[in-house]
Amino acid sequence: VYYVKKARNHRWRCSHVTFWCVDEHLCNQWIQALKELLEMQKSRPKQLLVYINPYGGKRQGKRIYEQKVAPLFSLASISTDVVITEHANHAKDNLFEVNINKYDGVVCVGGDGMFSEVMHGLIGRMQKDSGIDQNNPKAPLVQCNIRIGIIPAGSTDCICYSTVGISDPVTSALHIIVGDCQPLDVSSVHHNNTFLKYSVSLLGYGFYGDILKDSEKKRWMGPMRYDYSGFKTFLSHHYYEGTISFQPAKHTLGSPRDKDSCRTGCYICKKSEQQLAEQHKERGLKHEEDAEEWKVIKGKFLAINAVNMSCACPRSPKGLSPAAHLADGSADLILVRKCSRFDFLRYLVRHTNQDDQFDFSFVDVYRVKSFQFTSKLLEDNESNVTDIGKKRFGQFCRDHPACCCNIANSTWNCDGETLDSSAIEVTVHCQLMKLFARGIEENCKDEAACRQSGIEQLL
Repeated sequence: VYYVKKARNHRWRCSHVTFWCVDEHLCNQWIQALKELLEMQKSRPKQLLVYINPYGGKRQGKRIYEQKVAPLFSLASISTDVVITEHANHAKDNLFEVNINKYDGVVCVGGDGMFSEVMHGLIGRMQKDSGIDQNNPKAPLVQCNIRIGIIPAGSTDCICYSTVGISDPVTSALHIIVGDCQPLDVSSVHHNNTFLKYSVSLLGYGFYGDILKDSEKKRWMGPMRYDYSGFKTFLSHHYYEGTISFQPAKHTLGSPRDKDSCRTGCYICKKSEQQLAEQHKERGLKHEEDAEEWKVIKGKFLAINAVNMSCACPRSPKGLSPAAHLADGSADLILVRKCSRFDFLRYLVRHTNQDDQFDFSFVDVYRVKSFQFTSKLLEDNESNVTDIGKKRFGQFCRDHPACCCNIANSTWNCDGETLDSSAIEVTVHCQLMKLFARGIEENCKDEAACRQSGIEQLL
């Protein structure tokens, strides 16, 4: 009998035990009982659609799948249709063409960019089939009942790390085989009633947007480009003026300053989903009453970050917002106001240790269900000769970083992809999609208890 054995640091491993019995009749009874138990596990997938990115991240997606994942799928009698992606948005476009109903799940082998492709394809396909206009920021999106599995093979694998606790291909494959299900919030990003992107991890304007924009010009450096661009962006110390308005997430039970993180079977996520559903039912999905709840903040910001999850990774084990929840229908909005380089460095260092990273006078954090941002340049929107000259001079500054004047607009970093529009409207959709995961499990102090619970996860 093959089973899942829990190892250290959130890792799962496949093991087996052999039963011996001299009584053939008793042996057959055991086999029949095991088969019935396996058939009762309806959540276990039988057929998967697999997309492999052989180019991005570690450039080892195909090898990782063939050597570590495919043998496990075969052992669990899971049929797979494998597609090797050949260009950008290959997986996204393909998901609009295939018969999606014949699959129990979609698996992406790659990094966060590959996951984003699959997510956009799957959500877009569901809305298209349901007749939902994605360009309408107020449209109630249809939930995806097809789960997505992530086999990490990228540079950071933030989404996998934040939902499983580790970036390990074997562990992720076993979560898929067992049939785990983790709901996940998704934010939709619009500009002037035009759909731009979906986001599940980070929406960053200012510091993280500038890092991404600069690093895209240095892809030849590999993963080192992020360190180089990060150091360069820190030295430039650009701030951006604008107005941010948001709706507080009053349906949630927790707050961004909580000490308790989102874990497997999170009570806050379950309760928040119920309360949000009750609110929508009472209001009939109408938002007129919400108009009075908006709060407005104007200022100069070094960074504006909105996260649907902790955004944890090996370099930042707690992430950008340690208490952010995966499926509570909200995002944590983090505003870092203009401050000195030294203070900003202190804030960044807090991401790597156990200190409270929000305990600064220039940092504000809010739990929101929607928000809007407009830069000061767009607010002014004057078209006289002087402003035109400023715009041209601003473009010169962007093209020649040695110039010391401040840039008027930054770029939004949406899950590792740039957005051209600085003015955006963001709405959080509660549990819009599902992953083959169960959230981050608490570490078992009792190793014997870990082994016993692992045996119960029969394949």
